Amino acid sequence: MFDLVRTHQRLLQFILLLLIVPSFALWGISGYTGFMDKATDVMKVDGNPITMQEIDAAAKRQADRIGVQGQIAQSLGFKQAVLDEILQQRLMGFAVKQLNLRVSNEALAQNLKRTPEIRALYEVNGSFDAAKYRQLLASSQRFDLMVQQLVSSVARTELPVPKLANQITALYGAERQIQALSFNTSDYVNKVNPSEAEIKAFYDANTKLFATPEEVDVQFLVLQADPKEDPKVFGEKADAFVNLTYEQADSLKPAADKLKLSIQTQKGVTRTSAASLPKGSPLNNAKVLQALFRDDAIKNKRNIEAVQINPGVFVSARITEIHPASILPLKDVMAEVKRQVSLQLAEKLATTAAAERFAALQKDPKNTAGFSAAVWISRNKPVNLSAESLDAVMAADAAKLPVPLSIANTGAGTTLYVVGEVRPAAALDPKVQQAQAQQINQMAAQVDFASFMMHWRDSAGVKMINPLKQASTNLAAGS
Repeated sequence: MFDLVRTHQRLLQFILLLLIVPSFALWGISGYTGFMDKATDVMKVDGNPITMQEIDAAAKRQADRIGVQGQIAQSLGFKQAVLDEILQQRLMGFAVKQLNLRVSNEALAQNLKRTPEIRALYEVNGSFDAAKYRQLLASSQRFDLMVQQLVSSVARTELPVPKLANQITALYGAERQIQALSFNTSDYVNKVNPSEAEIKAFYDANTKLFATPEEVDVQFLVLQADPKEDPKVFGEKADAFVNLTYEQADSLKPAADKLKLSIQTQKGVTRTSAASLPKGSPLNNAKVLQALFRDDAIKNKRNIEAVQINPGVFVSARITEIHPASILPLKDVMAEVKRQVSLQLAEKLATTAAAERFAALQKDPKNTAGFSAAVWISRNKPVNLSAESLDAVMAADAAKLPVPLSIANTGAGTTLYVVGEVRPAAALDPKVQQAQAQQINQMAAQVDFASFMMHWRDSAGVKMINPLKQASTNLAAGS
């Protein structure tokens, strides 16, 4: 695979020299380095960059610490979480600097004494190991303590009025008596009969709903290590697998013949999965799918470069047939189209019936014939109310009872409520009340801390340079 590079090594060195020297001539060494640095900058905080190398190193440390697999550690979500942590640390450092915070030696010593690691610095005779103490100071304990104090001062925020948390708890426990009457879409489906024109109009307006995705038929090879096999032997096989599937990219047969592997086939593979295969199948692996649907693999039907999907498991594949995305004809989806049109028409009937009943209810809110039996609800006991319905019920004017309400349930119909009575919260267990008050204070502190961090984010002029992207996963063995 690399014979060309080895054979023409001197020529390639000369070509590289021609490319590199003008760069130094135009920008100089510092300019060239600066250019490279910018390419690796992900974000800047107070003008100082957070680099991709810094994120990678932090991600590796974090992955090692919590014991996650390498693939997870390389994922976009994992690295974004690491970047967020680095950003928060930088912002806290910026805040400490701007606020000119200081920690006295006495305060630092008292804080250090409370940790087991520091207590270990004291000898049996009570003397203190000053050398180790200075070493510990050098490892940013003072800065960490300043940040800790800053965070604590913000996160310790409590609601301004001492009794406010208890008042909020009481509001959450306050109860309202309601009756309900539902006008469900499903109850009206049998009362509608869509016309051909209505069905055709819905189909024409929603053709995307009836599109089949692009599919491909695939051949693939799997090279898997035998636990009893000498690792060196498998390494040689893996090298041969990688090289043959790459160098003879028009067919998997050379690799299959040499390594005595069976060429497997699968039809109907999409960009997201092969539905008929188990989740652990190579063709349901994100790295393999990503490689399969790259332009070169689709247009030229060439082998994808070998992908290591698990330790000791390599896969290569090629597309043999392409089935473009298409719109299913109306006759093939008639039943589904008719079902969806029927639901739309039924929802209109349900909405109309609910509106008529609601109009009558507004004139006589005490006429609750057909409504459910009265039940008491609260924010602590919402029963089966949706969040939207619960908000509306709890917001009803208690001075104008009974209060009728109409809540639309998109796609499902409409529900009418009558709020008949209200009553204060029942006496809570003191422990439960205290726990709720603590939760409310914690939420208030979180909101304050979020606002605090947003302030310093603006003050530090945080600027995104190169947003994180998902790393390429089409990796051959040894890369």
